[in-house]
Amino acid sequence: MGRSNRAARSPEPALTTGPDGRGHAQGPLTRPVGSGLAELRPDRDRPHAWSLLIDGAPQSLVDLADPTHLGFEYQRRLGHLIDLVAPPGRPLTVLHLGGGALTLARYVAATRPRSRQQVAEIDTALTELVRTELPLERGWQIKVRGADARSVLERTPEGSVDLVITDVFSGARTPAHCTTVEFTTLAARALAPGGWYTANIADGGALPFARSQVATLGAVFPELCLTADPAVLRGKRFGNLVLAAAHTPLPIADLTRRVASDSSHGRVEHGRALTDFTAGATPATDATAAPSPSPPPGVFR
Repeated sequence: MGRSNRAARSPEPALTTGPDGRGHAQGPLTRPVGSGLAELRPDRDRPHAWSLLIDGAPQSLVDLADPTHLGFEYQRRLGHLIDLVAPPGRPLTVLHLGGGALTLARYVAATRPRSRQQVAEIDTALTELVRTELPLERGWQIKVRGADARSVLERTPEGSVDLVITDVFSGARTPAHCTTVEFTTLAARALAPGGWYTANIADGGALPFARSQVATLGAVFPELCLTADPAVLRGKRFGNLVLAAAHTPLPIADLTRRVASDSSHGRVEHGRALTDFTAGATPATDATAAPSPSPPPGVFR
């Protein structure tokens, strides 16, 4: 689930053979999928770009001519983390929990050639729609598995991935079983030495879900940070928050500079400020977890 910013442009264009797949002249497409009613909507500013919505909630934005373009705020913040997890251009092994239109998998493939990626996307009808209308480039090593994110994580070999990206939404809510200490422990087990765990979540108001998620990650990882719009952090609007966690120090200064240079306002919280943000929140467990909150009516209009 994301918020678009039309002023954003990718830092450098990808070298592609040209867009393939659905053209704007064909117009929007609506089709039932396993998770609801999917809509592919042409982007009015980019001639080869499409937004994916599920039951009216924005999920992904894909530019078939430029896979490095990340149109949603949260995707660009995850993109900064993808850029910083290893030296530029170095291939990664990435596990994506939640697929949508595969925007971030495309970004990794374009910016880090020869990366090996696995995507867990339970909605096989959605994956089929995306592959047909918004096809991946030949040669990209992206494998999509039609299974629950946690079940894929449970079967991921220990120490086998450089980066776990969790972007799991059922409609506009993150399922409870993908928000717990037990889930986070499985992610930590899958990471190779020096690997990072990242997650996109959504919350609003007093941010009780986000505070609990920070506490949950802190129960497993010693190094944490959170990136979000200051208005979201102040409870002024419902929106996305991006979390990152690791067993080794995160590049907070570099991340802060990248977030500050983005066209969307963002703030990075870490250290004492993040401890204060958590404000004694309790980690979520399999016995206590609940899904993320529903967005307020009209938030996507």
